[in-house]
Amino acid sequence: MTVGNAQGKPVVRAAKSRKELRHEQIMSVLEANPTLRVNQLAEALGVSAETVRRDLTELDQIGRLNRTYGGAVSTANRFEPALNERLSLFISERRAIARLAVQRYAGEEALLLGGGATMVQFARTLREVRHRLTVVTPAYPVAAELAANPLIEVMVLPGVFEQQEGIVCGPETVRALDRFRAPVALIGASGLNVEGVSEAMLGAAEVYSAILRTADRSVVLADHSKFGKRALTLLTGWTPRLSVITNKAPEPTLLSALADAGAAIDIAPSD
Repeated sequence: MTVGNAQGKPVVRAAKSRKELRHEQIMSVLEANPTLRVNQLAEALGVSAETVRRDLTELDQIGRLNRTYGGAVSTANRFEPALNERLSLFISERRAIARLAVQRYAGEEALLLGGGATMVQFARTLREVRHRLTVVTPAYPVAAELAANPLIEVMVLPGVFEQQEGIVCGPETVRALDRFRAPVALIGASGLNVEGVSEAMLGAAEVYSAILRTADRSVVLADHSKFGKRALTLLTGWTPRLSVITNKAPEPTLLSALADAGAAIDIAPSD
């Protein structure tokens, strides 16, 4: 391909190879639907599954996506920054959510707690309780906050440590959760939309899904920035056993989805 530069002189640009064009197609498809599997990508692109696997490996090596079991996710689709960055965002909103959650659930004998920035705020508020309480969690930052109160017995789950989020995950974590049956589980979320509750990190998603299965009732603590978002893994659809504590009312479509499913929503008063 030949084009002119600012001085009118011809500049020769090489046409993109078929592989480069295919890589762009893969990234475009994954940005539109981050949950596609290898065979689905192959069908969408009209190439073999083996070709897609090679392309995914190359894109993973240059940092444009992260390989997953049976597929991949674009790095652009992980819309949540690392935990340390998120801890400085929506602080007043998360504190308000945490206060209301503590008012509602601190009286339980035992709690299952997930990780994340809102859950850290919840732990900071919960550590002020003056009665005995057992907490089971995969999240080290949550455990560290609660350990300041000797009345709270903290049980940290086993597993492979995930540094970015400060949690343990993997098969050992999921198996350990099978031993527990807590009355209430509280987790954060990467996204809340009409489909349900979703999580951006694969390892965390497996653990949080197990937490939701283990508890009698589950509560999602999420600020308004999560509304209308669908992250990589759908943890659960809306059910009567699920409720949300947030800082403002969501848009009507999401509000209707919760109401239709019998899921409760509580709006925390602002500071």
